[in-house]
Amino acid sequence: MAKDYKKLILDGNEAVARVAHKTNEVCAIYPITPSSPMGEHADAFSAKGMKNIWGDIPRIIELQSEGGASGTVHGSLQGGAVTTTFTASQGLLLMIPNMFKIAGELLPAVFHIASRTVATHALSIFGDHSDTMATRTTGWAILFGGSVQEAHDMALIAQAATFKTRVPFLNVFDGFRTSHEISKIDSIDDDTMKQMISNREVNAFRNRGLNPDTPQIGGTAQNPDVFFQAREACNPYYERVPGEVKKAMKKFAELEGREYHLFDYIGDPNAERIVILMGSGQGAVKEAVSYMNEKGEKVGVVLVRLYRPFSISDFIDAIPASVKKIAVLDRTKEPGSIGEPLYMDTINAFVESGREMPTIVGGRYGLSSKEFTPGMVKGIFDELNKDKPKNHFTIGIKDDVSFTSLEYEDLSLDTNTINCLFYGLGSDGTVSANKNSIKIIGETTDNYVQGYFVYDSKKAGGLTVSHLRFGKDPITSTYQIAQASFVAVHQFNYLQKYDIMSKIKKGGTLLLNSPYSKDEVWAHLPKSAQEGIIEKELKFYVIDATKVAQDIGLGKRINTILQTCFFAISGIIEKDEAIQKIKDFIVKSYSHKGDKIVNMNFKAVDSAIENLYEVEYPKTVSSDIPDLPPVYGDAPDFVKQVLGEIIAGKGDTLPVSAFPDDGMFPLGTTRYEKRDIADTVPVWDADLCTQCNKCVAICPHGVIRAKVYDKELLDDAPVTLKSCPAKGRPFDKETEVYTLQVSVLDCTGCRLCVEVCPAVSKENPDYKAINMVDKREVVEVETINWDYFDAKLPWYDRTKISPTNIKGAMFFEPLFEFSGACAGCGETPYIKLITQLYGDHMIVANATGCSSIYGANLPTTPYTTNAKGHGPAWSNSLFEDNAEYGLGMRLAANRK
Repeated sequence: MAKDYKKLILDGNEAVARVAHKTNEVCAIYPITPSSPMGEHADAFSAKGMKNIWGDIPRIIELQSEGGASGTVHGSLQGGAVTTTFTASQGLLLMIPNMFKIAGELLPAVFHIASRTVATHALSIFGDHSDTMATRTTGWAILFGGSVQEAHDMALIAQAATFKTRVPFLNVFDGFRTSHEISKIDSIDDDTMKQMISNREVNAFRNRGLNPDTPQIGGTAQNPDVFFQAREACNPYYERVPGEVKKAMKKFAELEGREYHLFDYIGDPNAERIVILMGSGQGAVKEAVSYMNEKGEKVGVVLVRLYRPFSISDFIDAIPASVKKIAVLDRTKEPGSIGEPLYMDTINAFVESGREMPTIVGGRYGLSSKEFTPGMVKGIFDELNKDKPKNHFTIGIKDDVSFTSLEYEDLSLDTNTINCLFYGLGSDGTVSANKNSIKIIGETTDNYVQGYFVYDSKKAGGLTVSHLRFGKDPITSTYQIAQASFVAVHQFNYLQKYDIMSKIKKGGTLLLNSPYSKDEVWAHLPKSAQEGIIEKELKFYVIDATKVAQDIGLGKRINTILQTCFFAISGIIEKDEAIQKIKDFIVKSYSHKGDKIVNMNFKAVDSAIENLYEVEYPKTVSSDIPDLPPVYGDAPDFVKQVLGEIIAGKGDTLPVSAFPDDGMFPLGTTRYEKRDIADTVPVWDADLCTQCNKCVAICPHGVIRAKVYDKELLDDAPVTLKSCPAKGRPFDKETEVYTLQVSVLDCTGCRLCVEVCPAVSKENPDYKAINMVDKREVVEVETINWDYFDAKLPWYDRTKISPTNIKGAMFFEPLFEFSGACAGCGETPYIKLITQLYGDHMIVANATGCSSIYGANLPTTPYTTNAKGHGPAWSNSLFEDNAEYGLGMRLAANRK
């Protein structure tokens, strides 16, 4: 039926949360990336007084763990309240004991899963199906969506089906690729939800809830004489699930016009080669299949919607009779198994159906959000053309250990989308601005839109790349942009650090945040950037967004300025209309912070236009500025050949053999990274300094160090190295000198050192013994000074220094340095202090969280060793078991 849809621009998490909030009475939540926003949205909806389809405001309660959340869900369901939760990865695994109980007691419920990698040899916050596959034996039905729209729709279909069947459901969609992708969708209204969910079944569920007026006992303990029989009693309910899901899908199609089946086939009706998969990888496969069909190749794809219970008859019926070869793709790895789950299900389905078995091979793809592109899909289809296609293959990596990987080539597909890339610094506002841009474009035009944001798991200060697509046709490209018509670079030194020029189409536009004017900037570009700009005939614009933001009072938040520049020069929306929309979003985003903040952002919009300039560049290369090497100094081979490639953004190219097989990595590698992310850095005034060492203590990244040493060592020191006579015990002010030195390439510019400094000039109250200056003025000199200070000046004999005060402890070598923590982090100074006091005989039992990400996030790790090679031995288990994990380490130490 025809229907007027309300178009909404949402990410997958919010799209699902809207349905979950409308169709539940209780939400028991606990945060875990990437599912946390679902709970946050539900909480916000209830806080605003939004009601569910029964006219009530759902109760949102946050528990102390995922196990606590699932236990609360179990109790609430037994009490007869419609209840849900949201989770992923280890969080889902911690719910498994309760999931067995909920399914065994035939309690209808839907858990919404932003499917994420389960930590094995390493933690990963990114997406695959390993968590979902770990729940296969719990008795829960599993329904997959492959896009923001589908995740939204399946949330309702699952909720309708669970009441019809009394079997609980997982509504699964891919973590990050779907949960965090922003897209324009057709939203489901309350009327449709009310028609999809039968109040008769809901009331029947409520009436089964525990009630002393009609008391029953559940959760009994059974003996071997009856448990087996009782366990089989649920079979009829599971047999009904596929049929009821088909009915729900059919009714949904009648109401909404979007049609789904348990297994959807797309491609040539007489296909000879097909791929089978589920989840967001379907976007790349559909595009490749369409391309290959146009070229005359008989290929297709089966998209799995209902994975559990697995309906053999519906599955077999979805596969064309002409199919001779099948590749089954699993987004998980089960070491030691005959094959991954969907592959094994496919083979078993053919065996039990009695249909003649085609050639079937299985493969793994996309673990931990590894890219999966149409080129890889074509590589799989090409492999199927062989007489004996490789089984148990991998795609998207180079496996030079087990030789499982397939060869493939990039496949450039002609799409009608406009593609834009934005390179930002974590916490500079780039991602937030681009989310707003996607919404502005989606609301102002008829374009379909897609926003996807790529960043590592550093807390702040890491590279972020925003991928924005928009166009007149629906967007199915669930992979990163390879060639963009517009590229914005929000940090000037990125041009030296990353291969950005290769990402821009010929005739495209480059917007650069530059500390140099339009007349100066060309001379400061690296040679590779000049070559790329000339070769690709780019339109080149610059703005000093950092200075504009500082002058206005926005600090490091350059997002509004550069967002305005994007609209001003891209022409996607008429400039005046775009500016008004940006200001509307500013009011929406910042009005709760007061008029001052709103007006500062308004001024940022106006100043952006005034300070944006097009660069008229020469047609010849004049620069001899080289690209920066990914690692600094004389690094070990492993750092150069493995970690350096990851730092350079080339980790995808590394083969399997490059990596430790047990996930154990060396210490002390952050010193080779030199992120160089601060615009202003601290510089020491030796004459004013009291040598209190408070700045050393408070520095979150260990970039400020103090040493006392024999002044004869100054004979070989750089002339720019500052020093003064050492003060206090046990130092000899006649023969020993004190130096405070900053590693400016590791500094994050947080200013805490300046804030804590007590030594204030009598002449100028704004001037202290340590002050922030423009990094460009001092970087060359201070880098030379640091290298000498770090390598040539010894640490003082610690047996002669009292560690009972801050000044004394700061003369001890820190064994935690240059971490990826947020600028100004309040935790890391304490970790640094502990390593100064005890680091050479520490064993650390870490709890998953910030301490994992700044403490042991690849490519580099901040825990380091002293000259003897001694330092903190660190390892991480989970979040909830930290105390027990540490206890186990203590018991082992005692035993040894």
